[in-house]
Amino acid sequence: MRTAEPTRLFDLLERRKRQAPRRAVFGYKENGAWAHHYIDEYIEKSNLISYALMHLGVQRGENIALISTGRPEWNYIDMGVQQIGAVLVPIYPTISESEYLYILTDAEVRYIIVESESLLHKIETIRDHLPLLQEIYTIQPIKGKARLTKLYEMGSRDPQPERLQQIKDRITTDDVATMIYTSGTTGEPKGVMLSHKGILTNVLGIKDSPDKRWTRSLSWMPLCHIYERMMNYLYQYLCMETFYVESIAKVTENAQEVHPYMMAAVPRFIEKMYDKIYRRGEKMTGMRKRIFDWASELAFQYELNPAKRSSRYNMHRFVADKLVYRTIRKSLGKNFHMLVSGGASIQPRLTRFFSCVGLELYEGYGLTECSPLIAVTNTYAKEGRRVGSVGFVLPGIEVRFAPGTNEILCRGNNVMKGYYKQPALTAEAIDKEGWFHTGDTGYLDADGYMYLTGRTKSMFKTAMGKFINPEVIEEKMKESAFILDMMVIGEGEKFAAAIVAPDFDMLKDWCVRHRVYAQTREEMVADRVVLARYQKVIDKYNATLGATEQIKRFRLVTEEWTTANGCLTPTLKIRRKKIAALHSEEIAQLFA
Repeated sequence: MRTAEPTRLFDLLERRKRQAPRRAVFGYKENGAWAHHYIDEYIEKSNLISYALMHLGVQRGENIALISTGRPEWNYIDMGVQQIGAVLVPIYPTISESEYLYILTDAEVRYIIVESESLLHKIETIRDHLPLLQEIYTIQPIKGKARLTKLYEMGSRDPQPERLQQIKDRITTDDVATMIYTSGTTGEPKGVMLSHKGILTNVLGIKDSPDKRWTRSLSWMPLCHIYERMMNYLYQYLCMETFYVESIAKVTENAQEVHPYMMAAVPRFIEKMYDKIYRRGEKMTGMRKRIFDWASELAFQYELNPAKRSSRYNMHRFVADKLVYRTIRKSLGKNFHMLVSGGASIQPRLTRFFSCVGLELYEGYGLTECSPLIAVTNTYAKEGRRVGSVGFVLPGIEVRFAPGTNEILCRGNNVMKGYYKQPALTAEAIDKEGWFHTGDTGYLDADGYMYLTGRTKSMFKTAMGKFINPEVIEEKMKESAFILDMMVIGEGEKFAAAIVAPDFDMLKDWCVRHRVYAQTREEMVADRVVLARYQKVIDKYNATLGATEQIKRFRLVTEEWTTANGCLTPTLKIRRKKIAALHSEEIAQLFA
């Protein structure tokens, strides 16, 4: 008999208990070895947290904050909070004290759970400014501090299974399950209220894309990122074991240890994966380098639709696989098949490259406010995936395009309940007919494939009256291994210019190979030979752009844009106002 689909996120627990009671749910490295955590432990500890919060008097709709990287306890806390109708507010572990203060104050949080001593220290520095805060619990043991185990103990002393079941029975699919604060590229973060139904619309909408035989997934992005969190629920729905990496620096090492079949990533991470492969090839010599370059060029010509690949191409790919591609695949373990990219557009050439190598690259589009997906590529479309497309609109979701601007409007169960305590902003984002205004522009082709063309808030008008979409230019030029990041500017000016953050690892290697005797970053960005090389890169991509879109001047900068210095959001998107302020002198010189 077919099992009913879950209607609330915590229904995934009993579903997993029925479907795969003996398969581990989570893998986590403890004391140098991978430990496996099973569904009985998951249910038990989630219930203990529910009992403890009930004992503390936490009410339905109350916000509980969690600041941690991905680990099994993250899930126990998540489900424990949800089961009593409270709302989990997961927060990035990488933001500043001032941002924590804003979010915790806005969310009116009484209880916070943090992972580590460094995160505890951040909260303790602002504790005097949080009058509602009653207790901070830590996941890792810290002398003299309340631990998560205290909640387990509290719950075990006062179990209330009947009352918990009564509370769960009253929770509906429309209730708020979580509140996620947006990363705030244009202002203060906003609390996005997402329902059980909204997130499950995504999970059930993509459940048929992964192969049902796959049993292991890898997770490295923060679970407070709704994209990674939704994928985390998908893995649980599909009865996979999810392995949480030790750190982003150990993704490859951990993958080689646990041999996952798939993982989610953001485009910046995938770009860095490719850059490492490219740099490895650049260091080769002789026949090895010629073979590597030939195989790379072959990969960039890859057609996703098998019907469009000739027998000659397939033969060449077979040879390239034996000589080059197989080695690249092994860097992520012996089973790896699927990379799922989200959070921003992926460069089409990378879709071709990784798919040809055998690391099938799928792409989705959405926003936090849409739980997060609106559209996604899938494995069962007649023609499969198309390069440059983010796929098809998910079942149960409507999309239309605003006349004149082509802004993408979305309506469906996936759309947020609203912004927390912000009715005016909610009304701006969701019109009276229920359409959420995404701020992105795009179109559907005749076959229903969605394509993105830019973001309305990023567009600017030059002094000549021409509109420029900077993101399209930036993504195109970032195809160059020399460019780590860039920001196109020129609002109210006669031409477009750019601030360019070089990939200094790549540039340093290039300088050595070309006998450019520049050692420091300052020397490299001022060197005439280096500047000439970057001009060549700019000229190459300018040739593909319209006259008004071309970059007439650029400036190389020594600072790397990171989340730590506030130039990138936690989802690794550039903060334009912050970068413009940081490089105000360079920008003034570009237009002098």
